[in-house]
Amino acid sequence: MDLGFIGTGTIAAAVVTGIAGQGHGIVVSERSKAQSARLAAQFPAVRVAPNQQVLDRSEVVFLGLLAAQAPAVLAGLRFRPGQRVVSFIADLSLDAVATLVAPAQAVAIMLPFPAIAQGGSVILTLGDAGLIRDIFCPANTVFEVTSQDELRSYLCAQAVLSPAVLMVATAADWLAGQGADRAAGETFLRALVASGLQGAGCRETLAALDTPGGYNQRLRQALECAGMVAALEAGLTGLQAPRPPEP
Repeated sequence: MDLGFIGTGTIAAAVVTGIAGQGHGIVVSERSKAQSARLAAQFPAVRVAPNQQVLDRSEVVFLGLLAAQAPAVLAGLRFRPGQRVVSFIADLSLDAVATLVAPAQAVAIMLPFPAIAQGGSVILTLGDAGLIRDIFCPANTVFEVTSQDELRSYLCAQAVLSPAVLMVATAADWLAGQGADRAAGETFLRALVASGLQGAGCRETLAALDTPGGYNQRLRQALECAGMVAALEAGLTGLQAPRPPEP
């Protein structure tokens, strides 16, 4: 399949890295030049071209632009009928993207995560999940949502990843302060958390870790008493509020 990328930021570069070498022809735009040049040097299937040439050479086009930039960048480009467009732009609805890329079809919003570069990642999708699965599965797992509101809620909830990573990093730093090798400590903790989240559901895992007086119970209770759960719930609710306009 001939795939094109308008905008080559960190996430788009991770997507390209994950699918390069799978038989696709891939054309990436010159935004950003450093990322696109690196991808072209690393993967023989990847070429760099101006935005219009990306469109001209692609049957499926991925938009990796900021919402505020997208109208200006796309305004001067000529999409064609039958061309399919997949947007990485979380803050633009599928209808809004459709207006910007007509007469092409805006078929899906796809929200990938950095781990897609290695495979084994989750992909949030609204719209044509079949197309996303055709390109990115079975190496990754597609989670399909059915409305813009549901997508927005998932976007808020997925932000738990950053504080979870912060907790692991903080524990690794604490281990280093006790004399342990920091790199080894982090490797252990990452493997522990990843394996702990596999298999049983979260509530079942919490119950299994709730040995009276045990280390897990005592640390969890200390964090709960410090307001961790309330702060997390308040933070998630705050993410649902409209973003303030950029200056």
